[in-house]
Amino acid sequence: MRFEDTLARFGGDEFTVLLEDVESPQEAVRVAERIVESLKVPFVVDGREFFVRTSIGVSLGTSRTKSPQEILRDADTAMYRAKDEAADYRVFDSDMHERVLGRLELENDLWRALEREEFRLFYQPKVRLKEEDTVAEIEALLRWQHPQRGLVMPDEFIPIAEETGLIVPIGRWVLKEACRQVKEWQDRYPKAPPLVACVNVAAGQLRYPDLLNDVGSALWESGIEGRSLALEITESALLKDMQTSTTLLEELRREGIRFALDDFGSEYSSLSYLMRLPVDFVKIDKSFVWDLGEDPRAAILVEAIISLAHSLGLEAVGEGVESAEQLEYLRRMGCDLVQGYHLARPVPPEDMPVFLAK
Repeated sequence: MRFEDTLARFGGDEFTVLLEDVESPQEAVRVAERIVESLKVPFVVDGREFFVRTSIGVSLGTSRTKSPQEILRDADTAMYRAKDEAADYRVFDSDMHERVLGRLELENDLWRALEREEFRLFYQPKVRLKEEDTVAEIEALLRWQHPQRGLVMPDEFIPIAEETGLIVPIGRWVLKEACRQVKEWQDRYPKAPPLVACVNVAAGQLRYPDLLNDVGSALWESGIEGRSLALEITESALLKDMQTSTTLLEELRREGIRFALDDFGSEYSSLSYLMRLPVDFVKIDKSFVWDLGEDPRAAILVEAIISLAHSLGLEAVGEGVESAEQLEYLRRMGCDLVQGYHLARPVPPEDMPVFLAK
C-alpha cells in the first residue's frame, strides 16, 4: 500500500483499504494488484505453509457523490462478483448494482410464491425404446408463473432457493404435486408396469433430515406405490456428502423408490462413485447426445456409457434428443429410455393426455 493509505479489519475475514487522492481508477487497480501479488507468498505458522486466496472489490467515489456506506456497499458488491468469477479483483459498475437489486427482488418474490401458489409443474414424457415404443415415465419440471415476469425457468430461481433454504418447502410441494398428478394419470390410463413419476432432488434437499418423511407423505397422500417414483439427482449433489446421501438413498430404496444419476458425463463421472452409489439409471448428459452424428467421438462415448451402465445392471437414459438421427443412434446403441424435444416438449398437465392416450 501507499504511505497515505488506511487499512482496517472490517469484520471476520474482510478488510478494507481506503485510498485517498486517487487520480484515476488505474491507480486503485494497481494497489489491488500489489495486494494480490503480496498474498501469493505463503504464511508460515508453526512450521507449516498456508496460502491465502483473496478477492478484492474496488469502489470509486468522493464525499460529494457517495456516502461512506455507499462506497462500502459498492465495494462489497464488486468483491462478491470477484468471488463468483474466481477473479482477483473487480471494479464496481452500475450494472452490478442493478443485478443485485434484481436478485433481491426475485428473492423477496420467491418467499411469497409458495403461499400465492405461483409454482407450476410441466411434464416431459420419457419413452422406453422397444418393439413398440411406450411412454414409461414422466419427468416433473418446475416453473414459476411470476405475476410480472411471466414464466420463470428454474435456472433463474433454484440457485436462490438453495441459498435461502426455500428449496426444502418448494421441493416438498413438487414431490406431492407430481405424485398426485401421476396417480391421476395411472388411474385414467392403466397399464403394466404403471406410469412412473420422475422428480429432481436438489443438494439442499439431500442435506435436509426430513426428506425421507417428505417422500413418504407424498406417496401416502397420493396413493402411488414406491416403485412409481424415481428421484433424479446430479453427481455434484450426491458427492457433497457421500456418506449421508448413500444412507438416505438406501433407506428410500427399501420403499421401492428408484434413482437416476442425472447429467452423467458433465461433472465428476468417477467410475468408483458409479459403483458405490445406489442408483438404477444413468442419464447421459445432453451435450453428448446433441453431438451424435456430428462428432464421431460423441458416439463412442455414448455407446461406452450405455455399455457400462448395462454391465453394472443399470438402465441408460438419453436426454436432449432433438432429431430423428440422434434417436436412431441411441436405439442402435441399446439405450433403454429417451426424452427430448424431438419426442415431446415439456407441457402443462392438461396437454399430457395427448401422449398418454395413444
